[in-house]
Amino acid sequence: MATELNQIIREALDLPDEDRATLAGLLIKSLEEDEDHDLDIEAAWAAEAERRWSEIESGAVKTIPWQEVRARLFKR
Repeated sequence: MATELNQIIREALDLPDEDRATLAGLLIKSLEEDEDHDLDIEAAWAAEAERRWSEIESGAVKTIPWQEVRARLFKR
């Protein structure tokens, strides 16, 4: 990392929590604004999320507790 970037990071980490959260949000937003948003893709992801949530709510799929998933991963 460039020295200038390291300095910016050090200064940002010294900010109060609320200011750091605001800065993080603004940085993320600036990245999103640079991307070409395809509304069809966003709509497809929203539909997929809704479909998955409906499956969970209806009981068609069973969720796995995080502790179990984590244990399975660490077994590998």
